[in-house]
Amino acid sequence: MDQTNRFSDRIDWTLCFLLLLFFLISCTAIYSGQSSDQYAGNFVIKQIVNYVIGIIIVAAVMYFDSEQIRKLTWFLYGLGIILLLGLFVAPESIAPERKGATLWYVIPGLGSVQPSEFVKVFLIIALSKIITDHNQKYLSKTLGLDFLLLIKLGAATSLPLGLIIIEDLGTALVIVAILTGIILVSGISWKILVPIYGFLGAIAGTILYLVIQAPEILEKYLGVDPYQFSRIYSWLDPVNHKQGAGMQLYNSMMAIGSGLISGKGFTDRQVYVPDAHTDFIFSVIGEEYGFFGASVVISLFFLLIYHLTKIALETTDPFNTYICVGIISMITFHVFQNIGMTIQVLPITGIPLPFISYGGSSLMGNMLAMGLIFSMRYHHKTYMFSTDSNFLAK
Repeated sequence: MDQTNRFSDRIDWTLCFLLLLFFLISCTAIYSGQSSDQYAGNFVIKQIVNYVIGIIIVAAVMYFDSEQIRKLTWFLYGLGIILLLGLFVAPESIAPERKGATLWYVIPGLGSVQPSEFVKVFLIIALSKIITDHNQKYLSKTLGLDFLLLIKLGAATSLPLGLIIIEDLGTALVIVAILTGIILVSGISWKILVPIYGFLGAIAGTILYLVIQAPEILEKYLGVDPYQFSRIYSWLDPVNHKQGAGMQLYNSMMAIGSGLISGKGFTDRQVYVPDAHTDFIFSVIGEEYGFFGASVVISLFFLLIYHLTKIALETTDPFNTYICVGIISMITFHVFQNIGMTIQVLPITGIPLPFISYGGSSLMGNMLAMGLIFSMRYHHKTYMFSTDSNFLAK
């Protein structure tokens, strides 16, 4: 087998270039977004520091090959669960409540860390290992074995999902997206998946219908607080709610729409949008750079997803393939949900735009995922770009 030992040949330079472009876009957009003065501090400098830490994370993860990562799977999964549980028992000085939710640990000198951002990646690794081990153990496929695999995946997901959904619906939806994406490529029969997802879709549609047409039923039988309906109503009709719950969405659409084709120019924002440097950073890009600028950002995400998909198809290690699929599902959902909520396609859930929105934990979690991708290329002499016979011989 022809292999190269040169370090430069083992680096995924395409991914490096894409991340560099995201870094430049992020710093530029954050610089403009922070001008609204909603929060104090220079978030550009902080984001640069976050990227430096992210690069260190990538470098550390890159040196672990597929087999070593598999051995660490349940340690990482358990660590993630412990961190999530700790949020419920830690004193307020360590895990303070912010905006009605306890999602962060405060580390003196380092700032806040949101463990759920890392748990998403740990879960991707765990689900990938479950599928790989299951398929290696059961070579024949039956509906019973497929259903057993589905139970395993559901059980592994239910614990972190249950701990996260209590405080953070947005991240919980990301976890559901990760699970869905991995299940679709796991080989489980469509005879099982179609009825299950059809049933879940019917339930979701029914709940949405009741929220719009008969909210009193949800209030009476499920104990839903009427205040929680405000996000749905403001999403469906932001104009009539622009003085209240719909103000952020209304202003976001005004900002993006006013950017027209070419935008107003760098730092020439005129529409105030809360959290413009974090969750609503796409409104900054849309207003300052218009349709062209927004299209460039969306195209870069498309190229990233395409590149990850190409890696998933090229690798001969099933474990790596499932990791790629999980990461693709995570990033795709983040992008679709974040951009969608700024233009009224989807309700607001507080999900950041990957690699661009300001946020240390979010960026580091995504860089952790990228570290896994870099590892696949770095260790390609064992796991990638070889024939199946070579892989099996290993």
